[in-house]
Amino acid sequence: MRLTPVAFSYFKKYVQREIAKATGVAVYKPVQGWREVRKKRWYYDENRPWTDAAKSENLPNKFHKPVLIEPIADEEWTVFKGDRVEVLTGPDKGKQGIINCIIKERNWVYVEGLNCKYRWVGRTSTKPGSMMKEEKPLLVTSEVALVDPSDSKATKVQWRFTEEGQRIRVSLRSGRIIPLSKIAEDETEDMVMKSAYTEQDWDTKADDLKKVTFKPALSTFEDDIKQLMGVKDPRKRAPTFWY
Repeated sequence: MRLTPVAFSYFKKYVQREIAKATGVAVYKPVQGWREVRKKRWYYDENRPWTDAAKSENLPNKFHKPVLIEPIADEEWTVFKGDRVEVLTGPDKGKQGIINCIIKERNWVYVEGLNCKYRWVGRTSTKPGSMMKEEKPLLVTSEVALVDPSDSKATKVQWRFTEEGQRIRVSLRSGRIIPLSKIAEDETEDMVMKSAYTEQDWDTKADDLKKVTFKPALSTFEDDIKQLMGVKDPRKRAPTFWY
């Protein structure tokens, strides 16, 4: 009769001892049941998530201070790769350049040759080393602005639609249309160029994607099935009143 509590106590201490070995804690704490382990949020920087540099910044034992990011809807994102923008802050204020990288997770843009930081690499007491030039990110919300092609000055833009239904960017100061660059039109979100991509055997064919397989109608789901199966129902649906 006394064997059961003794065996249970031994197993409980065994579990506590194994947990202490795995966590590195020498003090045996009581088992408190299941706990929800929250997933660590990914820290975004100038390195893309699939690179080794980004993975090294997101190791389990490495922590970063939380960063408050202003949410921007995809429909309101007006700056793209290849656009000419003007820097509104910092030592390069007033200079214009081409955007060569965008990180939407942090509202960052990198302007080619502007807002740079210089640092020494391999510098010792005996070796002079070399100086590296790194482009630092700029906030798309307040630190850069698109350049109006009519007068080459910074301007605010807005998305609008033409009579044909095409979505375009329009300068709010001059009303001039600011077209997208060829890089922005050709490059996808995962940095794949459409023009350089070759269709694989496992890809869905382009002709199949263009086929219209659904035609919208005002009939209900039941009416669609009746029409498909050839069922004729002479009854009429009673009117529905919403109060």
